[in-house]
Amino acid sequence: MTRILRLCVAAMLLIAGTLIIVAPAFAQNEPKRAITKIAGDLYRFQNNFHFSVFLVTPDGVIVTDPINAEAATWLKAEIKKRFNKPIRYLILSHDHSDHSSGGEIFADTATVIAHENAKATIVGESRPTAIPDLTFSDRMTVSLGGKQVELIYVGASHSDNLIVMNFPAERTLFAVDIVSVTRVAYKPLRDSYFPGWINALKRMEAIDFDILAPGHGPLGVKADIAANRGYMSGLYNGVLKGLRTGETLDSLKSNLTLDAYKDWGRYKEWRPLNIEGVYKRIQLQRRAR
Repeated sequence: MTRILRLCVAAMLLIAGTLIIVAPAFAQNEPKRAITKIAGDLYRFQNNFHFSVFLVTPDGVIVTDPINAEAATWLKAEIKKRFNKPIRYLILSHDHSDHSSGGEIFADTATVIAHENAKATIVGESRPTAIPDLTFSDRMTVSLGGKQVELIYVGASHSDNLIVMNFPAERTLFAVDIVSVTRVAYKPLRDSYFPGWINALKRMEAIDFDILAPGHGPLGVKADIAANRGYMSGLYNGVLKGLRTGETLDSLKSNLTLDAYKDWGRYKEWRPLNIEGVYKRIQLQRRAR
């Protein structure tokens, strides 16, 4: 084999090897989707880093956040294939598009339910989802096929329209964005209310359940809500104290370490952003001197 031919073969092998290495990267762009059982006839749906839940009953299915149109289309087909039952209700946890988008996929057979404030925002902001058919202000119970889900408004917290969903027979609480399991809050806490967020966590602790199903991350238990309340209380009270004593934002980012939570997920990246978000909100709401 001549030297030139050997070089050509080596180049071809290098290219082939590169293709073998790169190909899996393209596969990683495919969305990660899965359905897992939580308890009884309650299931959890994963679409990448977002989760929702659905309840199968003899008379049909109750689904929650569609996440987006593609995810909802996949889930609708899977429910049809696995359970062969119509989707009768779609319940939206709140108006934010990364959870509420795609509701139109279920609206051909489902009654859409959300908090009254969520409907106003969905209409006002032209969210890409179905407009709710039914709304409520405080509590609502949805019954289907002998099964129930309790919808509970916990007050202005993460948005002014977030609800949690309690599945009493399955002893599971579905709570989106307001709580995670051993992870700090998301970035600068956009569309949040304080101290309402802390008060909402207290209301959630009073609900009778065992399994916590967050909108992001792994399943947890009721104690995870208390842990989140501890973090958010330390965050809010620390920033408020700092503002009252004249600390700057940069100083608070350095000094308000919240060391008890240093082993939580995203602590290094998001703790400073959490501080920044609360700092800006307190500044906006403080009374003039």
